[in-house]
Amino acid sequence: MTKLNGRILQPPKLKLGNGGQVKDLTPCRQDRQWNFLDSHVVEGRSIARWALISFGGNAEQRSNIGKFIVGLAQRCSQLGISLSRSTIVHPRFEQMHILENANLLEAKLRKIYDNASRNLDLLVCVMERKHRGYADLKRICETSIGVVTQCCLYSHFYSLSSQYLANLALKINAKVGGSTVALYNPLPRQLPRLFSEPAIFFGADVTHPHPMDDKSPSIAAVVASMNWPAANKYVARMRTQAHRKEIIEGLREMVGELLEDYRDEIKQLPKRILFFRDGVSEGQFYKVLEEELRALKAACKRFENYNPTITFAVVQKRHHTRLFHSDGQATEPVNSYAGGRVHHSVSRNAPPAGKRSSSSSDAQDNIPPGTVVDTLITHPREFDFYLCSHSGIKGTSRPTHYHVLWDENNFLSDELQQLINNLCYTFVRCTKPVSLVPPAYYAHLAAYRARLYLEKSGSISETSSSRSTSTSEASSNRSGRSRLCPSVEPPPLPKLNENVKKLMFYC
Repeated sequence: MTKLNGRILQPPKLKLGNGGQVKDLTPCRQDRQWNFLDSHVVEGRSIARWALISFGGNAEQRSNIGKFIVGLAQRCSQLGISLSRSTIVHPRFEQMHILENANLLEAKLRKIYDNASRNLDLLVCVMERKHRGYADLKRICETSIGVVTQCCLYSHFYSLSSQYLANLALKINAKVGGSTVALYNPLPRQLPRLFSEPAIFFGADVTHPHPMDDKSPSIAAVVASMNWPAANKYVARMRTQAHRKEIIEGLREMVGELLEDYRDEIKQLPKRILFFRDGVSEGQFYKVLEEELRALKAACKRFENYNPTITFAVVQKRHHTRLFHSDGQATEPVNSYAGGRVHHSVSRNAPPAGKRSSSSSDAQDNIPPGTVVDTLITHPREFDFYLCSHSGIKGTSRPTHYHVLWDENNFLSDELQQLINNLCYTFVRCTKPVSLVPPAYYAHLAAYRARLYLEKSGSISETSSSRSTSTSEASSNRSGRSRLCPSVEPPPLPKLNENVKKLMFYC
Protein backbone atom coordinates (compact mmCIF):
# COMPACT_ATOMS: atom_id res chain seq x y z
CA MET A 1 0.00 0.00 0.00
CA THR A 2 1.30 3.45 -0.91
CA LYS A 3 -0.03 6.57 0.78
CA LEU A 4 -0.31 9.63 -1.43
CA ASN A 5 -2.34 12.75 -2.13
CA GLY A 6 -5.19 12.84 -4.60
CA ARG A 7 -7.33 15.73 -5.82
CA ILE A 8 -11.08 15.91 -6.30
CA LEU A 9 -12.10 17.61 -9.54
CA GLN A 10 -15.37 19.47 -9.31
CA PRO A 11 -18.22 18.54 -11.69
CA PRO A 12 -19.02 20.84 -14.59
CA LYS A 13 -22.19 22.85 -14.94
CA LEU A 14 -24.44 21.14 -17.48
CA LYS A 15 -26.69 22.70 -20.08
CA LEU A 16 -30.18 21.28 -20.57
CA GLY A 17 -32.95 22.02 -23.04
CA ASN A 18 -34.73 25.38 -23.15
CA GLY A 19 -38.21 23.82 -22.96
CA GLY A 20 -38.00 22.62 -19.34
CA GLN A 21 -38.24 24.59 -16.11
CA VAL A 22 -34.66 23.60 -15.20
CA LYS A 23 -32.33 24.74 -17.97
CA ASP A 24 -28.99 24.06 -16.32
CA LEU A 25 -27.65 22.19 -13.30
CA THR A 26 -24.48 21.17 -11.52
CA PRO A 27 -24.51 17.54 -10.27
CA CYS A 28 -24.28 17.91 -6.50
CA ARG A 29 -25.12 14.42 -5.26
CA GLN A 30 -22.30 12.38 -3.80
CA ASP A 31 -22.41 9.98 -6.77
CA ARG A 32 -22.70 12.92 -9.20
CA GLN A 33 -25.89 11.59 -10.77
CA TRP A 34 -28.65 13.91 -11.88
CA ASN A 35 -32.13 13.56 -13.33
CA PHE A 36 -34.40 15.23 -15.86
CA LEU A 37 -37.12 16.18 -13.42
CA ASP A 38 -38.79 19.31 -14.86
CA SER A 39 -36.11 19.52 -17.55
CA HIS A 40 -35.50 18.56 -21.18
CA VAL A 41 -32.60 17.06 -23.08
CA VAL A 42 -30.39 19.73 -24.62
CA GLU A 43 -31.39 18.71 -28.16
CA GLY A 44 -34.55 16.68 -28.58
CA ARG A 45 -35.42 15.36 -32.01
CA SER A 46 -38.80 14.99 -33.67
CA ILE A 47 -39.67 11.40 -34.63
CA ALA A 48 -42.85 11.44 -36.71
CA ARG A 49 -42.37 8.30 -38.77
CA TRP A 50 -41.60 5.21 -36.74
CA ALA A 51 -42.70 1.59 -36.66
CA LEU A 52 -42.73 -1.35 -34.24
CA ILE A 53 -42.18 -5.06 -34.78
CA SER A 54 -42.65 -7.74 -32.14
CA PHE A 55 -40.93 -11.13 -31.99
CA GLY A 56 -42.62 -13.76 -29.84
CA GLY A 57 -44.54 -12.98 -26.69
CA ASN A 58 -47.84 -14.39 -25.46
CA ALA A 59 -51.24 -12.78 -25.90
CA GLU A 60 -51.01 -10.93 -22.58
CA GLN A 61 -47.61 -9.49 -23.41
CA ARG A 62 -48.70 -8.40 -26.87
CA SER A 63 -51.73 -6.67 -25.39
CA ASN A 64 -49.35 -4.30 -23.59
CA ILE A 65 -47.90 -2.94 -26.84
CA GLY A 66 -50.44 -0.12 -26.98
CA LYS A 67 -49.69 0.84 -23.38
CA PHE A 68 -45.99 0.79 -24.17
CA ILE A 69 -46.37 3.07 -27.21
CA VAL A 70 -48.39 5.63 -25.24
CA GLY A 71 -46.02 5.48 -22.26
CA LEU A 72 -42.92 5.89 -24.40
CA ALA A 73 -44.42 8.84 -26.29
CA GLN A 74 -45.41 10.54 -23.02
CA ARG A 75 -41.97 10.01 -21.46
CA CYS A 76 -40.30 11.35 -24.60
CA SER A 77 -42.52 14.42 -24.46
CA GLN A 78 -41.54 15.02 -20.83
CA LEU A 79 -37.89 14.95 -21.91
CA GLY A 80 -38.37 17.34 -24.83
CA ILE A 81 -38.35 14.62 -27.50
CA SER A 82 -41.24 14.61 -29.94
CA LEU A 83 -42.28 11.01 -30.62
CA SER A 84 -45.53 10.45 -32.49
CA ARG A 85 -48.17 8.72 -30.36
CA SER A 86 -48.96 6.34 -33.20
CA THR A 87 -46.72 4.31 -35.50
CA ILE A 88 -46.70 5.10 -39.20
CA VAL A 89 -47.80 1.50 -39.94
CA HIS A 90 -49.64 -0.92 -37.69
CA PRO A 91 -47.38 -2.83 -35.27
CA ARG A 92 -46.31 -6.14 -36.79
CA PHE A 93 -46.26 -9.36 -34.74
CA GLU A 94 -43.91 -12.20 -35.67
CA GLN A 95 -42.75 -15.43 -34.03
CA MET A 96 -39.30 -15.78 -32.47
CA HIS A 97 -38.17 -18.31 -35.06
CA ILE A 98 -38.12 -15.50 -37.66
CA LEU A 99 -34.91 -14.30 -35.98
CA GLU A 100 -33.21 -17.60 -36.84
CA ASN A 101 -33.52 -17.07 -40.61
CA ALA A 102 -31.65 -14.00 -41.83
CA ASN A 103 -33.27 -13.98 -45.27
CA LEU A 104 -36.78 -14.27 -43.87
CA LEU A 105 -36.01 -11.63 -41.26
CA GLU A 106 -34.81 -9.21 -43.91
CA ALA A 107 -37.97 -9.78 -45.95
CA LYS A 108 -40.14 -8.96 -42.92
CA LEU A 109 -38.14 -5.84 -42.08
CA ARG A 110 -38.07 -4.62 -45.66
CA LYS A 111 -41.85 -5.05 -45.92
CA ILE A 112 -42.30 -2.69 -42.97
CA TYR A 113 -39.92 -0.22 -44.59
CA ASP A 114 -41.77 -0.39 -47.90
CA ASN A 115 -45.15 0.02 -46.19
CA ALA A 116 -43.77 3.18 -44.59
CA SER A 117 -43.06 4.55 -48.09
CA ARG A 118 -39.34 3.87 -47.53
CA ASN A 119 -39.21 6.80 -45.12
CA LEU A 120 -38.69 5.65 -41.55
CA ASP A 121 -36.93 7.46 -38.70
CA LEU A 122 -36.93 4.60 -36.20
CA LEU A 123 -37.84 0.94 -35.85
CA VAL A 124 -38.59 -0.36 -32.33
CA CYS A 125 -38.09 -4.11 -31.97
CA VAL A 126 -39.70 -5.87 -29.00
CA MET A 127 -38.48 -9.40 -28.22
CA GLU A 128 -39.72 -12.13 -25.95
CA ARG A 129 -36.14 -12.85 -24.86
CA LYS A 130 -32.57 -12.21 -25.90
CA HIS A 131 -31.78 -14.00 -29.14
CA ARG A 132 -28.72 -14.49 -31.33
CA GLY A 133 -30.74 -13.12 -34.25
CA TYR A 134 -30.18 -9.68 -32.72
CA ALA A 135 -26.93 -9.54 -34.70
CA ASP A 136 -28.69 -10.11 -38.02
CA LEU A 137 -31.38 -7.59 -37.15
CA LYS A 138 -28.84 -4.84 -36.51
CA ARG A 139 -26.81 -5.69 -39.59
CA ILE A 140 -29.84 -5.74 -41.91
CA CYS A 141 -31.33 -2.50 -40.61
CA GLU A 142 -28.10 -0.49 -40.51
CA THR A 143 -26.43 -1.70 -43.70
CA SER A 144 -29.14 -2.96 -46.03
CA ILE A 145 -32.33 -1.06 -45.21
CA GLY A 146 -31.02 2.12 -43.62
CA VAL A 147 -32.96 2.68 -40.39
CA VAL A 148 -31.85 2.91 -36.76
CA THR A 149 -33.37 0.45 -34.33
CA GLN A 150 -34.11 0.24 -30.62
CA CYS A 151 -34.57 -3.20 -29.14
CA CYS A 152 -36.30 -4.01 -25.85
CA LEU A 153 -37.73 -7.02 -24.02
CA TYR A 154 -41.30 -7.87 -23.09
CA SER A 155 -40.14 -8.61 -19.54
CA HIS A 156 -39.82 -4.86 -18.93
CA PHE A 157 -43.43 -4.21 -19.92
CA TYR A 158 -45.01 -5.41 -16.69
CA SER A 159 -44.05 -2.29 -14.75
CA LEU A 160 -42.95 0.15 -17.50
CA SER A 161 -41.20 2.34 -14.96
CA SER A 162 -40.51 5.97 -15.73
CA GLN A 163 -36.76 5.29 -15.40
CA TYR A 164 -36.86 2.48 -17.96
CA LEU A 165 -38.81 4.57 -20.45
CA ALA A 166 -36.43 7.49 -19.89
CA ASN A 167 -33.44 5.25 -20.63
CA LEU A 168 -35.07 4.12 -23.86
CA ALA A 169 -35.90 7.72 -24.78
CA LEU A 170 -32.30 8.90 -24.27
CA LYS A 171 -30.93 6.13 -26.48
CA ILE A 172 -33.54 6.73 -29.17
CA ASN A 173 -32.90 10.47 -29.19
CA ALA A 174 -29.15 9.95 -29.58
CA LYS A 175 -29.63 7.44 -32.40
CA VAL A 176 -31.78 9.82 -34.45
CA GLY A 177 -29.36 12.75 -34.09
CA GLY A 178 -30.21 14.41 -30.77
CA SER A 179 -28.07 14.88 -27.66
CA THR A 180 -28.69 14.50 -23.95
CA VAL A 181 -26.63 17.22 -22.26
CA ALA A 182 -23.88 19.68 -23.11
CA LEU A 183 -21.34 21.57 -21.06
CA TYR A 184 -22.84 24.87 -19.94
CA ASN A 185 -19.51 26.59 -20.44
CA PRO A 186 -18.40 25.56 -23.93
CA LEU A 187 -14.82 24.48 -24.48
CA PRO A 188 -13.67 27.85 -25.94
CA ARG A 189 -14.76 29.49 -22.68
CA GLN A 190 -13.21 26.81 -20.48
CA LEU A 191 -9.84 26.73 -22.26
CA PRO A 192 -9.53 29.79 -24.52
CA ARG A 193 -5.78 29.20 -24.81
CA LEU A 194 -6.40 25.93 -26.65
CA PHE A 195 -9.94 26.01 -28.00
CA SER A 196 -10.37 29.47 -29.44
CA GLU A 197 -10.59 27.64 -32.79
CA PRO A 198 -12.41 24.38 -33.62
CA ALA A 199 -10.98 21.08 -32.39
CA ILE A 200 -11.94 17.46 -32.93
CA PHE A 201 -11.95 14.51 -30.50
CA PHE A 202 -11.12 11.06 -31.84
CA GLY A 203 -11.58 7.73 -30.09
CA ALA A 204 -10.16 4.42 -31.36
CA ASP A 205 -10.35 0.80 -30.26
CA VAL A 206 -9.62 -2.67 -31.64
CA THR A 207 -11.59 -5.74 -30.60
CA HIS A 208 -10.36 -9.27 -31.12
CA PRO A 209 -12.27 -12.56 -31.50
CA HIS A 210 -12.74 -15.13 -28.76
CA PRO A 211 -9.47 -16.59 -27.39
CA MET A 212 -10.29 -19.98 -28.93
CA ASP A 213 -10.92 -18.44 -32.37
CA ASP A 214 -7.80 -18.69 -34.55
CA LYS A 215 -9.06 -17.15 -37.78
CA SER A 216 -11.74 -14.48 -37.34
CA PRO A 217 -10.54 -10.94 -38.09
CA SER A 218 -10.01 -8.24 -35.54
CA ILE A 219 -12.12 -5.12 -35.87
CA ALA A 220 -10.93 -1.53 -35.57
CA ALA A 221 -13.31 1.33 -34.89
CA VAL A 222 -12.64 5.08 -34.93
CA VAL A 223 -15.14 7.73 -33.87
CA ALA A 224 -14.88 11.52 -34.10
CA SER A 225 -16.87 14.45 -32.75
CA MET A 226 -18.86 16.23 -35.44
CA ASN A 227 -20.19 19.33 -33.69
CA TRP A 228 -18.39 22.28 -32.22
CA PRO A 229 -18.14 23.61 -29.56
CA ALA A 230 -20.50 21.07 -27.91
CA ALA A 231 -18.43 18.08 -29.12
CA ASN A 232 -21.06 15.56 -28.00
CA LYS A 233 -22.04 13.87 -31.30
CA TYR A 234 -19.75 11.21 -32.71
CA VAL A 235 -19.68 9.55 -36.12
CA ALA A 236 -18.06 6.11 -36.46
CA ARG A 237 -16.00 4.23 -39.03
CA MET A 238 -15.21 0.52 -38.69
CA ARG A 239 -12.87 -1.84 -40.56
CA THR A 240 -11.81 -5.47 -40.33
CA GLN A 241 -8.11 -6.26 -40.16
CA ALA A 242 -5.71 -9.13 -39.69
CA HIS A 243 -6.44 -11.62 -36.91
CA ARG A 244 -5.33 -10.25 -33.51
CA LYS A 245 -3.42 -7.34 -34.96
CA GLU A 246 -3.52 -4.42 -32.51
CA ILE A 247 -2.19 -1.67 -34.78
CA ILE A 248 -5.08 -0.09 -36.70
CA GLU A 249 -4.40 -0.82 -40.36
CA GLY A 250 -7.01 1.46 -41.96
CA LEU A 251 -6.49 4.42 -39.65
CA ARG A 252 -5.38 6.81 -42.38
CA GLU A 253 -8.50 6.20 -44.47
CA MET A 254 -10.91 6.30 -41.53
CA VAL A 255 -9.46 9.51 -40.08
CA GLY A 256 -9.45 11.11 -43.53
CA GLU A 257 -13.14 10.29 -44.03
CA LEU A 258 -14.04 11.64 -40.59
CA LEU A 259 -12.12 14.86 -41.19
CA GLU A 260 -14.06 15.33 -44.43
CA ASP A 261 -17.33 14.80 -42.55
CA TYR A 262 -16.23 17.33 -39.93
CA ARG A 263 -15.41 19.87 -42.63
CA ASP A 264 -18.83 19.34 -44.18
CA GLU A 265 -20.52 19.99 -40.83
CA ILE A 266 -18.39 22.82 -39.43
CA LYS A 267 -17.33 24.32 -42.79
CA GLN A 268 -13.67 24.20 -41.77
CA LEU A 269 -11.09 21.70 -40.63
CA PRO A 270 -10.18 21.45 -36.92
CA LYS A 271 -7.07 23.25 -35.74
CA ARG A 272 -6.39 20.73 -32.98
CA ILE A 273 -6.77 16.95 -32.79
CA LEU A 274 -7.18 15.03 -29.52
CA PHE A 275 -6.85 11.29 -30.11
CA PHE A 276 -7.80 8.80 -27.37
CA ARG A 277 -6.59 5.26 -28.07
CA ASP A 278 -8.11 2.43 -26.03
CA GLY A 279 -6.77 -1.03 -25.42
CA VAL A 280 -3.00 -0.63 -25.71
CA SER A 281 -0.61 -2.27 -23.26
CA GLU A 282 2.57 -0.52 -22.14
CA GLY A 283 4.71 -2.84 -24.24
CA GLN A 284 2.94 -1.60 -27.36
CA PHE A 285 3.21 2.13 -26.67
CA TYR A 286 6.15 2.81 -28.96
CA LYS A 287 4.80 0.71 -31.84
CA VAL A 288 1.33 2.26 -31.67
CA LEU A 289 2.70 5.78 -31.42
CA GLU A 290 5.11 5.26 -34.30
CA GLU A 291 2.61 3.76 -36.75
CA GLU A 292 -0.69 5.35 -35.76
CA LEU A 293 0.66 8.87 -35.28
CA ARG A 294 2.22 8.57 -38.74
CA ALA A 295 -1.17 7.47 -40.10
CA LEU A 296 -2.87 10.43 -38.41
CA LYS A 297 -0.47 12.89 -40.00
CA ALA A 298 -0.77 11.16 -43.37
CA ALA A 299 -4.57 11.57 -43.18
CA CYS A 300 -4.11 15.29 -42.57
CA LYS A 301 -1.89 15.61 -45.63
CA ARG A 302 -4.90 14.75 -47.79
CA PHE A 303 -5.91 18.37 -47.29
CA GLU A 304 -3.80 21.15 -48.73
CA ASN A 305 -1.74 23.18 -46.23
CA TYR A 306 -3.33 21.42 -43.29
CA ASN A 307 -1.13 20.79 -40.24
CA PRO A 308 -3.17 20.57 -37.02
CA THR A 309 -1.53 20.08 -33.64
CA ILE A 310 -2.06 16.55 -32.27
CA THR A 311 -2.37 15.14 -28.76
CA PHE A 312 -2.23 11.32 -28.65
CA ALA A 313 -3.27 9.65 -25.39
CA VAL A 314 -3.68 5.98 -24.49
CA VAL A 315 -6.60 5.02 -22.24
CA GLN A 316 -6.18 1.96 -20.01
CA LYS A 317 -8.76 0.25 -17.82
CA ARG A 318 -7.14 -3.15 -17.42
CA HIS A 319 -4.61 -2.58 -14.69
CA HIS A 320 -4.29 -3.51 -11.01
CA THR A 321 -4.12 -0.07 -9.40
CA ARG A 322 -6.91 0.70 -6.93
CA LEU A 323 -7.45 3.80 -4.83
CA PHE A 324 -8.81 3.78 -1.27
CA HIS A 325 -9.31 6.29 1.51
CA SER A 326 -6.31 6.17 3.79
CA ASP A 327 -8.45 6.03 6.93
CA GLY A 328 -10.76 3.38 5.47
CA GLN A 329 -13.81 5.44 6.40
CA ALA A 330 -16.78 6.23 4.20
CA THR A 331 -16.62 9.40 2.21
CA GLU A 332 -18.10 12.65 3.32
CA PRO A 333 -20.25 14.61 0.86
CA VAL A 334 -18.01 15.45 -2.08
CA ASN A 335 -18.77 19.15 -1.80
CA SER A 336 -16.88 19.23 1.47
CA TYR A 337 -13.62 18.64 -0.40
CA ALA A 338 -14.09 21.86 -2.37
CA GLY A 339 -11.55 20.75 -4.92
CA GLY A 340 -8.83 20.40 -2.29
CA ARG A 341 -6.53 17.51 -1.54
CA VAL A 342 -7.54 14.34 0.26
CA HIS A 343 -5.42 11.35 1.28
CA HIS A 344 -5.88 7.98 -0.39
CA SER A 345 -4.10 4.67 -0.15
CA VAL A 346 -3.14 2.88 -3.32
CA SER A 347 -2.81 -0.85 -3.82
CA ARG A 348 -1.85 -2.74 -6.94
CA ASN A 349 -3.36 -5.93 -5.53
CA ALA A 350 -6.85 -4.86 -4.57
CA PRO A 351 -9.43 -7.41 -3.34
CA PRO A 352 -11.80 -8.70 -6.02
CA ALA A 353 -14.91 -6.64 -6.54
CA GLY A 354 -17.14 -9.59 -5.69
CA LYS A 355 -15.75 -9.75 -2.14
CA ARG A 356 -17.31 -6.46 -1.10
CA SER A 357 -20.33 -6.55 1.18
CA SER A 358 -23.06 -4.72 -0.74
CA SER A 359 -23.56 -2.24 -3.53
CA SER A 360 -24.76 0.47 -1.16
CA SER A 361 -21.71 0.19 1.08
CA ASP A 362 -19.44 -0.01 -1.98
CA ALA A 363 -20.78 3.32 -3.23
CA GLN A 364 -20.03 4.87 0.18
CA ASP A 365 -16.58 3.33 0.65
CA ASN A 366 -15.24 4.08 -2.81
CA ILE A 367 -13.35 7.23 -3.64
CA PRO A 368 -15.62 10.03 -4.90
CA PRO A 369 -16.08 10.80 -8.61
CA GLY A 370 -13.44 13.18 -9.93
CA THR A 371 -10.54 11.73 -7.92
CA VAL A 372 -7.29 12.22 -9.81
CA VAL A 373 -3.78 11.02 -8.90
CA ASP A 374 -0.71 12.17 -10.81
CA THR A 375 2.14 11.60 -8.34
CA LEU A 376 4.14 8.69 -6.88
CA ILE A 377 2.39 5.89 -8.80
CA THR A 378 2.77 7.57 -12.19
CA HIS A 379 5.78 7.67 -14.48
CA PRO A 380 8.56 9.92 -13.13
CA ARG A 381 9.15 11.69 -16.46
CA GLU A 382 6.21 11.03 -18.75
CA PHE A 383 2.73 12.61 -18.83
CA ASP A 384 0.23 10.24 -17.22
CA PHE A 385 -2.38 10.18 -14.47
CA TYR A 386 -5.18 8.13 -12.94
CA LEU A 387 -8.70 9.54 -13.02
CA CYS A 388 -11.77 8.00 -11.39
CA SER A 389 -14.49 10.09 -13.02
CA HIS A 390 -17.37 7.76 -12.08
CA SER A 391 -19.03 6.60 -8.89
CA GLY A 392 -18.41 2.97 -8.03
CA ILE A 393 -21.78 1.31 -7.46
CA LYS A 394 -20.62 -2.26 -6.94
CA GLY A 395 -17.17 -3.43 -5.96
CA THR A 396 -14.00 -1.38 -5.87
CA SER A 397 -13.77 1.53 -8.30
CA ARG A 398 -11.15 1.07 -10.97
CA PRO A 399 -9.59 4.39 -12.05
CA THR A 400 -8.77 4.94 -15.70
CA HIS A 401 -5.12 5.40 -16.56
CA TYR A 402 -4.49 8.11 -19.15
CA HIS A 403 -1.00 8.14 -20.67
CA VAL A 404 -0.17 10.98 -23.08
CA LEU A 405 2.35 9.70 -25.63
CA TRP A 406 2.45 12.79 -27.85
CA ASP A 407 1.35 16.34 -27.11
CA GLU A 408 1.83 19.12 -29.64
CA ASN A 409 -0.93 21.13 -27.93
CA ASN A 410 1.16 21.54 -24.78
CA PHE A 411 -1.61 20.69 -22.33
CA LEU A 412 -1.00 21.41 -18.68
CA SER A 413 -1.83 18.46 -16.43
CA ASP A 414 -4.70 20.31 -14.76
CA GLU A 415 -6.14 21.36 -18.11
CA LEU A 416 -6.27 17.86 -19.59
CA GLN A 417 -7.50 16.25 -16.39
CA GLN A 418 -10.37 18.71 -16.01
CA LEU A 419 -11.22 18.46 -19.72
CA ILE A 420 -11.50 14.68 -19.61
CA ASN A 421 -13.48 14.76 -16.37
CA ASN A 422 -15.93 17.26 -17.88
CA LEU A 423 -16.36 15.21 -21.06
CA CYS A 424 -17.29 12.16 -18.98
CA TYR A 425 -20.51 13.97 -18.00
CA THR A 426 -21.68 14.25 -21.64
CA PHE A 427 -22.16 10.53 -22.40
CA VAL A 428 -25.51 10.22 -24.18
CA ARG A 429 -26.91 7.06 -22.59
CA CYS A 430 -27.05 8.00 -18.92
CA THR A 431 -27.38 10.83 -16.42
CA LYS A 432 -24.14 10.32 -14.55
CA PRO A 433 -20.41 10.56 -15.34
CA VAL A 434 -18.90 7.49 -16.99
CA SER A 435 -15.58 5.88 -16.17
CA LEU A 436 -14.06 6.30 -19.65
CA VAL A 437 -13.65 9.41 -21.77
CA PRO A 438 -16.63 9.29 -24.21
CA PRO A 439 -14.65 9.11 -27.51
CA ALA A 440 -12.94 5.92 -26.32
CA TYR A 441 -16.23 4.57 -24.93
CA TYR A 442 -18.04 5.17 -28.23
CA ALA A 443 -15.20 3.54 -30.18
CA HIS A 444 -15.62 0.41 -28.08
CA LEU A 445 -19.38 0.37 -28.73
CA ALA A 446 -18.84 0.86 -32.46
CA ALA A 447 -16.30 -1.98 -32.61
CA TYR A 448 -18.74 -4.27 -30.81
CA ARG A 449 -21.48 -3.35 -33.27
CA ALA A 450 -19.19 -4.14 -36.20
CA ARG A 451 -18.46 -7.53 -34.63
CA LEU A 452 -22.21 -8.24 -34.82
CA TYR A 453 -22.14 -7.58 -38.55
CA LEU A 454 -19.85 -10.59 -39.00
CA GLU A 455 -22.09 -12.88 -36.98
CA LYS A 456 -24.38 -15.02 -39.11
CA SER A 457 -27.03 -15.97 -36.59
CA GLY A 458 -24.24 -17.28 -34.41
CA SER A 459 -23.41 -16.71 -30.80
CA ILE A 460 -21.88 -13.35 -29.98
CA SER A 461 -18.49 -13.60 -28.36
CA GLU A 462 -15.59 -11.26 -28.26
CA THR A 463 -12.84 -10.00 -26.07
CA SER A 464 -11.78 -6.43 -25.86
CA SER A 465 -8.39 -5.41 -27.09
CA SER A 466 -7.83 -4.16 -23.59
CA ARG A 467 -7.33 -7.78 -22.45
CA SER A 468 -3.63 -8.41 -22.06
CA THR A 469 -2.01 -10.20 -24.94
CA SER A 470 -0.04 -12.32 -22.51
CA THR A 471 -3.22 -14.18 -21.54
CA SER A 472 -3.95 -15.01 -25.17
CA GLU A 473 -0.40 -16.13 -25.76
CA ALA A 474 -0.45 -18.30 -22.67
CA SER A 475 -3.65 -20.04 -23.70
CA SER A 476 -2.18 -20.45 -27.18
CA ASN A 477 0.90 -22.17 -25.79
CA ARG A 478 -1.20 -24.46 -23.62
CA SER A 479 -3.37 -25.51 -26.53
CA GLY A 480 -0.39 -25.96 -28.80
CA ARG A 481 -1.94 -23.86 -31.53
CA SER A 482 -0.34 -20.97 -33.30
CA ARG A 483 -1.69 -17.44 -32.91
CA LEU A 484 -0.04 -16.23 -36.06
CA CYS A 485 -2.21 -14.03 -38.22
CA PRO A 486 -3.51 -15.89 -41.26
CA SER A 487 -2.29 -14.65 -44.60
CA VAL A 488 -5.77 -14.51 -46.11
CA GLU A 489 -7.39 -11.11 -46.52
CA PRO A 490 -9.99 -10.52 -43.78
CA PRO A 491 -13.58 -10.29 -45.04
CA PRO A 492 -14.77 -6.68 -45.29
CA LEU A 493 -17.64 -5.36 -43.23
CA PRO A 494 -20.88 -4.58 -45.03
CA LYS A 495 -21.08 -0.86 -45.84
CA LEU A 496 -23.22 1.31 -43.64
CA ASN A 497 -26.32 2.70 -45.28
CA GLU A 498 -26.10 6.42 -46.01
CA ASN A 499 -29.21 7.00 -43.88
CA VAL A 500 -27.42 5.93 -40.69
CA LYS A 501 -23.78 6.60 -41.55
CA LYS A 502 -23.71 9.98 -39.80
CA LEU A 503 -25.80 8.96 -36.80
CA MET A 504 -24.85 7.41 -33.46
CA PHE A 505 -26.54 4.14 -34.40
CA TYR A 506 -24.12 2.14 -32.23
CA CYS A 507 -25.00 3.71 -28.86
